[in-house]
Amino acid sequence: MADCMEKIGRNIAEHLCNYIGETVTIYCTCGGESGSGFTGVVLSVNDCFVRLITCIGPAPGCALGSACNRGLFSLWNRRCCSGDIRSVGSVTDIPIDRIASFVHNAV
Repeated sequence: MADCMEKIGRNIAEHLCNYIGETVTIYCTCGGESGSGFTGVVLSVNDCFVRLITCIGPAPGCALGSACNRGLFSLWNRRCCSGDIRSVGSVTDIPIDRIASFVHNAV
């Protein structure tokens, strides 16, 4: 039975590799919030885990050094420079053996 589960895990991992860079939703066999599924862009896949970018953080607000202090950027960029944006993004690692279903676009 363990050998069969290993083979199933490899097949799922191989299938997920086809969707690197694509937005997908993965539902897990876990309870709580994780049972609601995770939607994100597939970043990487190995035999044990699939990694999704589930929230992309903001771009650097002051790519040109202190230029944002001189009013050369939009209000959004000035807010980034002043620290009002508090998200740095998030990555979710999902164990392959906990995947209940995998949803992706048909095309």
